[in-house]
Amino acid sequence: MFKLLRENIRIALGSIKAQLLRTILTVFIIGIGIMALVGILTVVSALEHTLSRDFASMGANTFNLEQYDFSQRYEGDSEDRRINPVISYAQAKAFKETFDFPGTTISLSFTATSQAEVRYGSEKTDPDITVIGADEFFLPNSGLEISQGRNFTPFDVSNNTYTCIVGSDFEKGLLKDTNPIDKVISIRGARFKVIGVLKEKGSTFGNSQDLRVIIPIQVARSIFTQPNINYGVSAMVQKKELLDDAVDQATLAFRNIRGLNPIQDSNFGISRSDDLIHKIQEITGYLTTAAWVIGIITIFGSSIALMNIMLVSVTERTREIGVRKALGAKRTTIATQFFIETMVIGQIGGVLGMVIGMLLGSLVAMLLKFSFTVPWMAMLAAFVVAFFVALFSGLYPAVKASRLDPIEALRYE
Repeated sequence: MFKLLRENIRIALGSIKAQLLRTILTVFIIGIGIMALVGILTVVSALEHTLSRDFASMGANTFNLEQYDFSQRYEGDSEDRRINPVISYAQAKAFKETFDFPGTTISLSFTATSQAEVRYGSEKTDPDITVIGADEFFLPNSGLEISQGRNFTPFDVSNNTYTCIVGSDFEKGLLKDTNPIDKVISIRGARFKVIGVLKEKGSTFGNSQDLRVIIPIQVARSIFTQPNINYGVSAMVQKKELLDDAVDQATLAFRNIRGLNPIQDSNFGISRSDDLIHKIQEITGYLTTAAWVIGIITIFGSSIALMNIMLVSVTERTREIGVRKALGAKRTTIATQFFIETMVIGQIGGVLGMVIGMLLGSLVAMLLKFSFTVPWMAMLAAFVVAFFVALFSGLYPAVKASRLDPIEALRYE
């Protein structure tokens, strides 16, 4: 049995070599279909991994008070949309002082500017540094970690010390070739001592997360004065199972701070880190479905092309089939030969499509600065799809070849 199968494989490979140009064109047709599927799935996988990594770093037991509830669906024209008031410092501070849910830490922060110029000695950065005013709980609540030095202490925040924590890019730029700790940098004429360096976070949609300086919140408020500053309030609950209760209590507490009566809608939003991750997974799920639809349409055309070439091959080799049958070849032997030819062509096209698709997807991910991961599921899906394309495309031509009448086949010219 094994010897017969090996002989059929040898004959099938010989036939493929004899029709090399046609085989190459068919392989490329199949490869394009698989490439489209793998390429899109690779980009979607990289996007999901990047966004999930960025939001998951906040922790699954964290929630933030926001000016707007971004999950809310508005009806009517954009002019009818309600404009929520910003979260003022007084409101944020009142929430921190009154919210007493067990095991919860509250952090206040705000983005002072995203166009700061930082100086060290005679050198300076481009005016693209983000300055954040924050307290001692900002780093743990935001999922940020220190690679060198330390975090703010309650003393630093309450006494308004001119200390700062810088992003990892400062080690490669302004403070390169030196230990950043205890160095003094200047922002808008104010001098800050570097007490910590953040671990590298990378970029999201081309925006670097490592070009930032964090300073005590009251110091930031005294240097960067502007109207209608929107403050960020984040809360980390010690136990994940208490997160729902904490969010409910936070909603009631902030409604009271804003003076809302029971029949009024909340004019603020609460975003949970796990909700953001679920939303990302939902969006990427739609993208994955779209990738499959596009891939299947392309692969459907590839399967038709493969079936067509095998039918042409059966017609061209009618006399050969007749000779083999006259010499005693069984129907299963003839069918197996043509079936193996189809499977070999299909798998070569599948492998080619997987390789090109993964390379193309990784290139797009690199250009968009996504975090690339090897799309094992996409490759497995491509392999299975290529297998079934070859299976169904080769079944009919193989059966047709096996059913040819040997007498009629020998008379075929």
